[in-house]
Amino acid sequence: MRTSSAVISEKRRQSAMEQLEEFLNQRRATTKAVSDLAEFERKLHTLVAAVECEAVGEELTKFDIDVPEIKIEGRSYKQVLRSGETYLCLGGEIRVERSLYRAERDQRAISAMELRAGIVEGYWTPLAAEIGAWTIAHMTPREVEELFKRIGGMRPGRSSLDRLVRGVGRRWEKDRQKLEEAVGKEEEVPEQAVSAAVSLDGVMIPLRDGERTEKRELSKAEGKRSRGPAGYGEAGCGTVSFYDREGELISTIRFARMPESGKKTLKQMLEKEVKAIKEERPDLLFVSLADGAKDNWTFLDKLLPESEKALDFCHSADHLKDALDAAYGEGSSKSASQFEKLRHKLRYDSNGAESVIRALIHLRERFPRRRIIVRELAFFRRNRKRKRMSYAEMAERGLPIGSGIVEAACKTLVTQRLKCSGMRWREDGGQAVLTLRSLIQSDRFDRGWKLLLNSYKAEVSLPKNVLPLTRPHRSASV
Repeated sequence: MRTSSAVISEKRRQSAMEQLEEFLNQRRATTKAVSDLAEFERKLHTLVAAVECEAVGEELTKFDIDVPEIKIEGRSYKQVLRSGETYLCLGGEIRVERSLYRAERDQRAISAMELRAGIVEGYWTPLAAEIGAWTIAHMTPREVEELFKRIGGMRPGRSSLDRLVRGVGRRWEKDRQKLEEAVGKEEEVPEQAVSAAVSLDGVMIPLRDGERTEKRELSKAEGKRSRGPAGYGEAGCGTVSFYDREGELISTIRFARMPESGKKTLKQMLEKEVKAIKEERPDLLFVSLADGAKDNWTFLDKLLPESEKALDFCHSADHLKDALDAAYGEGSSKSASQFEKLRHKLRYDSNGAESVIRALIHLRERFPRRRIIVRELAFFRRNRKRKRMSYAEMAERGLPIGSGIVEAACKTLVTQRLKCSGMRWREDGGQAVLTLRSLIQSDRFDRGWKLLLNSYKAEVSLPKNVLPLTRPHRSASV
């Protein structure tokens, strides 16, 4: 009789494919159903994943170069070591033996196999990295870890996921302008688009910055004004949206950046996007959209001086309500009725802004000590003068009058991912997530990821008269 250890030893010698075939043949040999279908699925999935690992590992070894010397991007590297390394594919972890090379003695050794195959961050196969990055853009590392645990196959830990997103983010930032330009060149402005709306806004996010409180205290001591709660900063969001002749939204390009003084990088990105769109479609009518923030309008007026302009209608309505509440009392029936009446005029009458201003002048005279009324009257006068309140006319022409698109971007790009309970963000980690989410929500992820993967590859060649070393073949282990 064969011992159990002998059976186990034979099982271990079987390939993953043989184990899968044996399992399937056993099931095909009977007409009786399994007692637990979920357990059957789990076992089958595990075996299939093992076959996948085995096949990917064998294919990965074909990218290895086992020679005394190679050239990478034209520079000579000498072989210093052969050793095994663990990588992650969709099926799980695989261990592959490969050669390491070094150009100089004190330089870190590199793997020609990884450069030829496009291994991401020294651990992930290209497809595994793509799935990992896509999921981490949508969920927290804890949630992603639990998801893959339940799915089966690859099971990256939280630290591996964190290293992946940070590494990918740093690589994108290093060549950001070149990558963004390349992604933009691969798409066209929708043919049916007749107008494009440009908008920007911001949302406060929690930051992991131990010196922030100290900086605020220093600013206070120097007599400078600090904005926002301690430990928070304003992330910037920008959008470029395309509309058809009937004013229906076609598509939107979204951008998001971590807190930065004056939203400098975000504005540069919007400038380049608008420039590229104008070059492709000079016939498009541009619309500037924003809330009442002065900095936003300073930027938009400079970027698109000849554009149609609209201060977000809902924002204007909020200012109107504040004035009426100050006059008649918050929540009063009089305030509510007057608000509905004047809001309708502001939206649908060609002289709606003038009607609101006349009403606020009357309230200012009736309630001269209500400073909120004076403030809101100045708000409407200033924006009417700058032709940002032609709501009825713009809507009639099929042009957008609300900045809801960029406000939604603030929510979907930033708030839903970066403001979960207990979160605190540093620059590199937060920006990596925002970059991935921006690409995904702009339908640019596939193009952007393809370009990013190319940066993990390098041209590897053999110097003249260098021959491969002869070694016994070893399959990759799972």
